[in-house]
Amino acid sequence: MKLRRRAFLGGLAGLALTTPLAAQTLGGGGDRSQALRVLLGRGSVEPIPGGFLFAGNRYRGNYRILADGRVVNEVDFDEYLASVVPSEMSASWPAAALEAQAICSRGFILARSNPNRPYDVVPSELAQVYRGVESEEPASTAAVRATSGMVLRYANGFAQIEYSSCCGGYSESSADAWGAAPIPYLVAHPCPYCTASPEYRWRAKLGAADLSEGAGQLAPQIGVLEEVTFLDFDRSGRARSVALSGVANVARISASQFRIDVGARKLPSLLVRRQKNLLAPGTQAFAGLHIEGRGLGHGVGLCQWGARGYALAKGSAEEILSFYFVGTSIGRI
Repeated sequence: MKLRRRAFLGGLAGLALTTPLAAQTLGGGGDRSQALRVLLGRGSVEPIPGGFLFAGNRYRGNYRILADGRVVNEVDFDEYLASVVPSEMSASWPAAALEAQAICSRGFILARSNPNRPYDVVPSELAQVYRGVESEEPASTAAVRATSGMVLRYANGFAQIEYSSCCGGYSESSADAWGAAPIPYLVAHPCPYCTASPEYRWRAKLGAADLSEGAGQLAPQIGVLEEVTFLDFDRSGRARSVALSGVANVARISASQFRIDVGARKLPSLLVRRQKNLLAPGTQAFAGLHIEGRGLGHGVGLCQWGARGYALAKGSAEEILSFYFVGTSIGRI
């Protein structure tokens, strides 16, 4: 599972499909399937039957080289998803979980492609991980085919899609996570299905050096860092702000910005259960921070480990998505 980044991309609940995806096609003859433009970057391209090689990876579809030398892969939408789904979720997981991921990944891209650029998406965690043919797996490809054309809808538009690895037992609302207007179907609620995740409970120790460097960038007026305190816990139990206490001053900053600056892998989530400031042995000098928490990622929308647990409890893809995106329905592009 990939740790989802996310600055909030709001205002998509009523989005109409006006991107190039609605009109582009690939292939000859009667093939009218949708195409996606993926920016691969710079490098040499070698055409092969059924696709091409780029940076040692095999890709399906066609390619185009932009004026600045960057390569764009023009690929059938579902062939793109056949690579994305097993990159974002283990292909060994139940079919219903993979189908839920496929529907989410399809909607995620539809809402974020940009007709004003010569490409729709990038192949990294900034969007969704896409590695071409080598990452494809039979089970996830079957899930993509079983859900071909399916997306989540709300009211008269597409639902905004968010997902992360593990919500830690309580999903997060988009409004609390990103400080934007509430979205009716991205709300905080208990999740009993993700307890098998390795990150359901975690412990982390953040050293004084890393914390002091981050604090110096975020709040240089505080001087030498002496204490870090998570504050303003929301309904889900996630911290919304952090107090940085120094010899000269105290500053309160956004918890999400603090996590980004410290490192999202070092601080798996903001669902902090316990915290303790550490002192250097025999001194009162700040030595770091011990944290115990739950979950991996922002916790908004689909909990991937929760989808696995729900599927193991015999839930369908539709039931999984209805649980994590309250009030939405599955429709078609």
